[in-house]
Amino acid sequence: MSDAGVVRLLLFRVGRLLCAAEAERVREILPRLEPTRIPGAPPVVAGVVNVRGSLVTLVEGWRALRQPDPSGDGGAGVSGTTVLLEVGGGKKVLGFTVDEVVDLVSVAGESLDRRQALPGIDPTLVRAVGRRADQLFVVLDTDALLTPILSS
Repeated sequence: MSDAGVVRLLLFRVGRLLCAAEAERVREILPRLEPTRIPGAPPVVAGVVNVRGSLVTLVEGWRALRQPDPSGDGGAGVSGTTVLLEVGGGKKVLGFTVDEVVDLVSVAGESLDRRQALPGIDPTLVRAVGRRADQLFVVLDTDALLTPILSS
């Protein structure tokens, strides 16, 4: 993410947290896909889904960001949206579940604050903090968030 120019971000909600991912890392936005569980996978991995013939690992957004269980039942039957994100320099695509996609916005790079302290989220997962109207949002470091899941 550069300090100069305009940055395009996809805003989405995971629990009470308003998050963003760089739009160029978003491959696709799909309705919530029903995963097939992988035996022995960590709880953050919901399973795999078939996206037009390709198997894609599906990560529970609320678990990855350590947010409260939105359903109270361990995530079973949760509605929402699946965002397909490129990680590792575009070498891999992962599905990331979110409660809702809010908007696609363009913001000036210099308007994003580089501070990495925002209550409710691990600062190592944050690239920047921005403001939309009167609400703060975190720009996630999707590689820092999702790449460790690939290796587990």
